[in-house]
Amino acid sequence: MDNPVDPVKDALAAAREVSQRTGRRMPGLRRRRTEPDRGQPRYSASGPDDRDPQRIGSVLRDVVGARGWQRPLADARIFAEWPALVGRDVAAHCAPTALRAGELRITAESTAWATQLRLLSGTLLSRLRAELGADIVVRLVITGPAAPSWRYGRLSRPGRGPRDTYG
Repeated sequence: MDNPVDPVKDALAAAREVSQRTGRRMPGLRRRRTEPDRGQPRYSASGPDDRDPQRIGSVLRDVVGARGWQRPLADARIFAEWPALVGRDVAAHCAPTALRAGELRITAESTAWATQLRLLSGTLLSRLRAELGADIVVRLVITGPAAPSWRYGRLSRPGRGPRDTYG
């Protein structure tokens, strides 16, 4: 008499064979206990250990230092934290537009605010240097709002000055 076919036993045998070939452990199967390495303890003791979780701030500080990202991060802080760096009142009337080679360009909302910022430029520069470092911002260039351009389209031509007649 032939042995009856049992699909459950066949599937289990196939799964065990695949598991042994790939090295994966099947859930529900017991794993043999192995001896721990005598040189390394299996758990962390109560004291600090290099395997303990680290604070994210110290890990990021180490990564930034190792990669040399201090300068780009300080440059980005100017644009991201502008109100905190110069104060909310001043930041409401001006914005940084560019930072190249230590020269920070600031655009004011009016010519009156541009004049006021030029008078405060020494204070602003010392505040930025204290917060970001001495070599990040070396010089401030403060401009007022840009005048509108009346040149539209590809057929615009230079004018001959203001004219009030067609003749």
